[in-house]
Amino acid sequence: MRLLLTSFQHPYMAQFIGGKRVAYIPDAARSYGDAPFVQTEREGLEKQGLRLVNLPLEQTDLTTVETTLEAVDAVYIAGGETFDLLHVLKATGADRVITRLVQQGLPYIGCSAGSIVAGPTAEIASLMDSPEIAPELKDYTGLCLTELAVVPHASGSIPQFPIAVIADTVSRYGERWPLCLLRDGQALYIEDGQTKLLS
Repeated sequence: MRLLLTSFQHPYMAQFIGGKRVAYIPDAARSYGDAPFVQTEREGLEKQGLRLVNLPLEQTDLTTVETTLEAVDAVYIAGGETFDLLHVLKATGADRVITRLVQQGLPYIGCSAGSIVAGPTAEIASLMDSPEIAPELKDYTGLCLTELAVVPHASGSIPQFPIAVIADTVSRYGERWPLCLLRDGQALYIEDGQTKLLS
């Protein structure tokens, strides 16, 4: 099992995949429309020579999700609202398909929310994102592809995620979950249980 969990962008993404075709799951950003960070994220992948296969889970039947993921070199779960993303994953059943295929060898790249949901729980994002965006979501258990709980944007340089929010997240959840704080431009590389921080 191979994971690359990023805060936002990383130059190692194309090398990590080892191929070109990437299933791009944008659901975390569906409430943001064409916000600049959404475009920047896509463009960053394309600049690395990756060919994106758009795969919006809420608009795609589960059979098509599975066949699409079986035909690509990696899956990329984009950033945005963590709780909205987790709700879509669970409501569509895509969480089970993605987990199974990643466990079978499909490389997984997460960005921000996509990195958070790869871990044991989305609860740690409750000070950064709003659980109220997905009121139907009662179970915050993540995909459990790793035991580490990623806290993205940990440098506190983004106005909506100031250092006080990062510190409060560590204070509230640090004893309950094994947190991994990532700054933008950093990534956590995980392969068969071995982890390495990439800067």
